[in-house]
Amino acid sequence: MTLRTILAASSAALALTGMAQAAEHGPFKIGITQNNVGVDSYQTTYEQAFIAAAEENDMVESVVLDAGGDVARQIAQVEDLIQQDVDAIIIWPTNGEAVIPAVRKAHQADIPVIVTNSNIAEQGFDFVASFSGPDNITQGARSAEIMCDKFKDMGIEAEARVVQISGQPGYTTAIERAKGFEDRLPEVCPDVTLVETQPGDWNREKSQQVMEAFLVKYDDIDGVYAGDDNMGVGALNAAKAAGREDIIFVGATNFSVGYEAMEAGDYWGSIYQSPVDDAEAALQTAIDVLNGEDVPFLNYFDTPKITQDNMSEFTKPVF
Repeated sequence: MTLRTILAASSAALALTGMAQAAEHGPFKIGITQNNVGVDSYQTTYEQAFIAAAEENDMVESVVLDAGGDVARQIAQVEDLIQQDVDAIIIWPTNGEAVIPAVRKAHQADIPVIVTNSNIAEQGFDFVASFSGPDNITQGARSAEIMCDKFKDMGIEAEARVVQISGQPGYTTAIERAKGFEDRLPEVCPDVTLVETQPGDWNREKSQQVMEAFLVKYDDIDGVYAGDDNMGVGALNAAKAAGREDIIFVGATNFSVGYEAMEAGDYWGSIYQSPVDDAEAALQTAIDVLNGEDVPFLNYFDTPKITQDNMSEFTKPVF
């Protein structure tokens, strides 16, 4: 049996479970365990949007939990939601592999699981009804295209050197955005060199320290790719402090600080992603699964390129 067949069969079974629950219970009780609300403004805004969307829907009762970045806590939260006999569980994984046993338990309890924002590892796919979120590999690829296009405009695509600041190690979003960038960059700019990658852990201060070390280690840096704008602005701050104004900065997930840095002409481009869209899509995906609707396993929402050239077409992020 192929992976696609397994996923289709799993999704169909979960959909039938959802219809039975709807008939028996009426309003859906949907639990969510989030990754780490306090780590950045994206996750904070996501939580606020999720709560607002649930409160506005008379057919939803929500249980909103936050793992605080702790895998063990998130596993315990999933087990608690199972004990509460919720109709569906939404999980924003703290770690794409470590949470699989907990997701399996929910599946075995006939509770459909929707993974949001950052997917779990592939070996857990047959325990999941749907993934709702961005295509992070595509985001990384689009960031590579933004950087390559800028290098070509500058006429340095044959010699440019790039460093990368990735997200938290082991975190699926970080892995996928790095992979998308690393795979796409040599396809569009084969002579550009990615000289080193270090994690910034989604943290601006740590990313600034990583960039400070890069600037000491390498005299020639033409571009920086960061897994999100929070880290990218940290790197930008380090470059400014060192008087290095000749570096092209490209990120992903356009934070308000990234948008402002683009307005100031200091930061070239990013990928536009809304935490409000992210949260509302996750809740709607859970509702659709419980209603027995045909939901794609990979339920992506679009995340377009944003640069200094087209940023006027986009509203400044609120996070």
